[in-house]
Order: sequence, then C-alpha cells, then structure tokens
Amino acid sequence: MTRTIPMQAPRAILFDLDGTLADTAPDLAAAVNHLRIVRGLEPTPYSVLRPTASAGARGMIGAAFGLTPADEGYETLRLEWFDRYQSAMAVHSTLFDGIPELIEGIGAAGMAWGIVTNKPARFTDPLIPQIGLAHAGCIVSGDTTPHSKPHPAPLLEGASRLGVAPEHCWYVGDDLRDVEAGRAAGMVTVACAWGYCGAVEPQTWGADYLLESPLDLLRALRMLAPAQLSVA
Repeated sequence: MTRTIPMQAPRAILFDLDGTLADTAPDLAAAVNHLRIVRGLEPTPYSVLRPTASAGARGMIGAAFGLTPADEGYETLRLEWFDRYQSAMAVHSTLFDGIPELIEGIGAAGMAWGIVTNKPARFTDPLIPQIGLAHAGCIVSGDTTPHSKPHPAPLLEGASRLGVAPEHCWYVGDDLRDVEAGRAAGMVTVACAWGYCGAVEPQTWGADYLLESPLDLLRALRMLAPAQLSVA
C-alpha cells in the first residue's frame, strides 16, 4: 500500500477491465500476431506484447509493427485488428486469480461495483458476459462518453450509474491513466500490480494503494470494514 492515513470504506468500487479484472492479453496478442502471420512475418513474442495490452490498438500495433497512429498504414492495421479480435475475444481470456472471490466479497458487503474501460462497446458488450462479469452494476465503455481515460468523464458516468458520489468510490486499474482518471474524478485510486502496467512503474503513479493481488484489495477493504468483509 502507498497510503497510510485512515480512510473510510468505499460505497462502490469501479474497475478497469483489461489487466485488472480480466487477463485478456492472450487473445489481444493472438489477434495482432495474426496480422503479422498473414503478411509473412514472424509472430511478435508474447512477452513483448503483454505489457502493452492495456493500451489497446495503439499499444499492440506499436509493439508488433512499430507504428503510431500518425503513421501510414496504422489505420488499416487497426481496423483489421479490431475485426480479428472481435471474432475471437474469449478463447483464452479469463478472470485473474482472486477476482471471483473479490467480487463476491464486495457484493456480500453490500457495496456496488462496476466496470469502466477504454475498450469500445463493440468488444465489451459481448466479452463481459462470456468471462463471467455480466452482473456488474454498470459498464462504461471507451465510447460511452465523449472522452476516454485519463479524462474523468467515464468514471463520473460510472459513479452516476451506480448512484454513488465519486468521493465514495474507489477506482482500480493497471495503468497510469487509470490513476490519473481516478484522481481527476475525486476517487480513491488503487494501482493493481497484478496487471499489465505498461512501461511506467506503478510505484511512480501516486496511487492511494498499490496492491499485488485481488485478494490484497479484499484485505484492504476488510481493514476498513471488518464487520462487512472477510477473506476465505
């Protein structure tokens, strides 16, 4: 943990999706490597692709092809990657170990929870029920509001849909922009070191909590609300 001052237990917890609740990198990587294979190129090593998974097309295409959104050919690859990924989104994607127990504990404590992701709705809408998260209290996708993270608008939309004031929400994510968005929304921020985390070390993000596993989050909540939460 990076914050030691006492805090109240949240009334709601909002989660990023890729790299936070679900390990979706295998299917994201397979989609971008398909683009390389059909072009006669060797697959990019998974160890290179995995850390970029939370950055979506920008991260994956950048790692696999060395292109940025400003480069010629990027947009063609992006659209082709989208189509390939949509056709095989839940082949190897699973919830991280401890996430089912965490979600169960949050629900048993009477806290609301939801998902706020930069992933477009064309992917979140079919993917979320396939990986066991259909009971989320809200789902805010990357194109639900006019802005995506690190702008606070998606997080504020999530809090509004749950009927909880932002200051009573925690936001959990595995990327610097998640912490930036949570801070801008006035929420307690949780950096999850079990995720993809990108190129910037999570210790430098300035999150209120830096946790190593989903059950560490459950334990942190238990410290603040011991009568409500328990760890199996």
